[in-house]
Amino acid sequence: MNRLPGVFLLSCLSVAIASAAPARLKDLVSIEGVRDNQLVGYGVVVGLAGTGDKQTTIFTTQSLANILERMGVSVAAGSIRIANVASVVVTATLPPFAQPGTKIDATASAIGDAKNLQGGILLMTSLRGANGQTYAVAQGPVVTGGFVAGRGSTTQTVNHPTVGRLPEGATIERAAPSVEPSSTVRLQLRSADFATSSRIAEAINKHFGGAAPLARAENSAVVSVQPPAEWKDRITEFIAGVEDLTVEVDHSARIVINERTGTIVMGNDVRVSPVAILHGNLTVEIQTTLNVSQPNALSSGTTQVVPEEKVTAKDEPTHNVVLKEGATVEELVRALTAIGSSARDIVAILQNLRAANALNADIEVI
Repeated sequence: MNRLPGVFLLSCLSVAIASAAPARLKDLVSIEGVRDNQLVGYGVVVGLAGTGDKQTTIFTTQSLANILERMGVSVAAGSIRIANVASVVVTATLPPFAQPGTKIDATASAIGDAKNLQGGILLMTSLRGANGQTYAVAQGPVVTGGFVAGRGSTTQTVNHPTVGRLPEGATIERAAPSVEPSSTVRLQLRSADFATSSRIAEAINKHFGGAAPLARAENSAVVSVQPPAEWKDRITEFIAGVEDLTVEVDHSARIVINERTGTIVMGNDVRVSPVAILHGNLTVEIQTTLNVSQPNALSSGTTQVVPEEKVTAKDEPTHNVVLKEGATVEELVRALTAIGSSARDIVAILQNLRAANALNADIEVI
């Protein structure tokens, strides 16, 4: 059985002791209708130093021929060399209530067989939303976060040179399709929870108190709010006041495990029922040694390689851990590390505890 080095275990085993603390509503909810919109478009990057698409990328030659045609230059697509040109998909995020003339960032990603977008210039590209309408136009230099050095088989690639950013490279041409809150403001919880939604409604009613309650928790994910009469013409200020309120966030006990890296994150609200844990390891090691057998002098024999196998088995003593009623996660981790458990051992033990109904928490493996 292979074990991880002790130093690696200390860096991989992470225990988060989290306590319920008040949080702003701005960090817990979003306003219905106030959301980002995704934009996408097809464009061409030019000016590459021979690292663009190859002739086999047919749509790049067709795109370049179409661009030249619109500029009054008629060239057959088959006679164009495109080593300095690359086809890309341009993506951007349209913020809510964005107005025409605002600059936003865009990302260009190669879709052909281009090797590097470094130093390229994106030609004018229309960015469309899900409804097919154009909301922004992107154009400008492409900034890559990586590079390719060397030639032939001796090359070194750092990061992803086929993806680049255009800082403020897109200009909004049409206002974002955002829905302005009116008579009713609906708050959407980013993490649905019945206790948290009821606390949000209670906090709003307490702060903007009146004869009738303003906020009502419709379910675990939505809280509807009716602005008071004096705030009807100041919805923006009302929402700003609501977002500044704080409530205590309620959440279920959960253990998050990343089995690939051996990382375990738990909260201090995790409780363990009375349980006994037996932990032991059986280590089997097989070693093969290759010995060379030489024939006697003047004999007709040949040199032979004779493998010699050695099998050893070591059964380590079983370790015993007893946890009492109401044991905390800190006591659990200390007990497991005290018996020499590795990160992978702790993952297996936690899963067994959950199967035995001795661990009052949800286990999420990522």
